[in-house]
Amino acid sequence: MRQAWLLAWSLAGALVLALLAALVAGAVYGAEAARQTAIVLAPLGVVTTLIAGGLVAGRARIGGLRRQFAVAAIVAVATLLAATGLFTARMFVSNHDALFTAILAVYAGVIGWWAGALLAGRALADVDVVRDGLRAVGEGERDVAFPTTGRDEIADLAVAAAAMSHKLAGEERARRELVAAVSHDLRTPLTNLRLVADAVGDGVLPDADRDAYLSQLSVHVRQLGALIDDLFELSRLEAGDIRWSVEHVDLTGLVQETVDSMRSQAALSSVEVRTELAGDRVRAQANPEQLQRVLFNLIQNAVRHTPADGSVVVRAAVRGNDIQVEVADTGAGIPPDSRERIFDAFVRGDDARTTDGAGLGLAIARAIVEAHGGRIWLADADVGTRVRFTVPAAA
Repeated sequence: MRQAWLLAWSLAGALVLALLAALVAGAVYGAEAARQTAIVLAPLGVVTTLIAGGLVAGRARIGGLRRQFAVAAIVAVATLLAATGLFTARMFVSNHDALFTAILAVYAGVIGWWAGALLAGRALADVDVVRDGLRAVGEGERDVAFPTTGRDEIADLAVAAAAMSHKLAGEERARRELVAAVSHDLRTPLTNLRLVADAVGDGVLPDADRDAYLSQLSVHVRQLGALIDDLFELSRLEAGDIRWSVEHVDLTGLVQETVDSMRSQAALSSVEVRTELAGDRVRAQANPEQLQRVLFNLIQNAVRHTPADGSVVVRAAVRGNDIQVEVADTGAGIPPDSRERIFDAFVRGDDARTTDGAGLGLAIARAIVEAHGGRIWLADADVGTRVRFTVPAAA
């Protein structure tokens, strides 16, 4: 249906152009010139348009772009020669003038076809580069270059293809690192479980030690279960499979409640936890349980990596249509080479963090914040680490 409409509009356009050409000829040379121009151009335009429509419909039978460009060039040259021949036959009195006009038309047509072939050849060479590069990416190569010569849409396509290849390489590298990290973090509790189970199963343990080993078995089972639960929840969050009900949340009260519940744990490490909140109540549009989970994650992480006599400060303030929350600590900070990936799964900010947890806390926090329509990032800090995130403010 669309092709039929396009052909109809093309036919109408050809007739309108023939009429305009006739009007120009009539204005310069009179009514007879206008009539002859219309007689020549209108049928020629209709026939050429119908041929072009047939070629478009039969593109698959013509073949590649080179053949399509060649056929289009032949049609254009043939149209030029036909128009020249008809005009000279109907309007020129001198055969001498008609011959030179025909020679001029043939020469212009051939030169135009050759110039178009050169330009099309260069463009098609770039198409070949993109095609071969994408084929290489499809076969598994990732360090693929797309060296085009133009600055046109094909060059834009090459840039997009190179970016896709680079992104695929990054995703594959991240997947390999994720599999390695999951394997490592599962291996430790599984190894401990096997050792404890073997010791209990051998029956060589005294009764007094059996209870201690069973207690260790329970700890390792809980550790393994928590890791699997976190992995499952993170995968569902990133896939968008989890939906929460959102409501107006008193964020000021939620922050204060979370910090109050963390003070006793922080005091064991001699770390001060406090809030710096505005006097007015700050209300967000969010799920309170998930938002509190993000706060717990960030505050626990900050307390864990803040030295004795250090401090953790939680701030919240309105920023336009969002609420911005900041958790700042006076710890060692995040190394520059880890800052960009600190919110990825199984990434820890320093060597000291490799012994605490599986590195899923910040990844889950990011997934929860992004599911609320906010974002989370590391802000610049002279001392320690500043983690900020936003959630929509309540209307």
